[in-house]
Amino acid sequence: MYRGKEGQWAFLLHRLSGVAIALYLIIHVLDISLVMYGPDGPFNTFLAFYHQWPFRIGLVLVMAGVVYHALNGLRIIIMDFSEWGIRYQRAMWYGVLVLTTAIGIPVLVKVIPEIFGGV
Repeated sequence: MYRGKEGQWAFLLHRLSGVAIALYLIIHVLDISLVMYGPDGPFNTFLAFYHQWPFRIGLVLVMAGVVYHALNGLRIIIMDFSEWGIRYQRAMWYGVLVLTTAIGIPVLVKVIPEIFGGV
């Protein structure tokens, strides 16, 4: 039964971030493959389309998802291969959230002006 504790939120966020990363990679590979049609092909059209602000915000969310997914994956590895991992899984999940935020703040400082400044 779903109880909404930290382990289940970690599970849900790990799956959602994994799906988001997979979708981004599929779109990225398809987009980059358009380069083979030359400089006047559809690549430049898609590139201009992706530079609109909703896609830039989506890119920030994907970057946060990659960081969270990587750090939570390390937490899962620790839980699987250590005797003490399960006892401290709650504290480690909060650590993952803190580290994701700490890594994300410098990213936001760099990317937010580009999103809203149109650079």
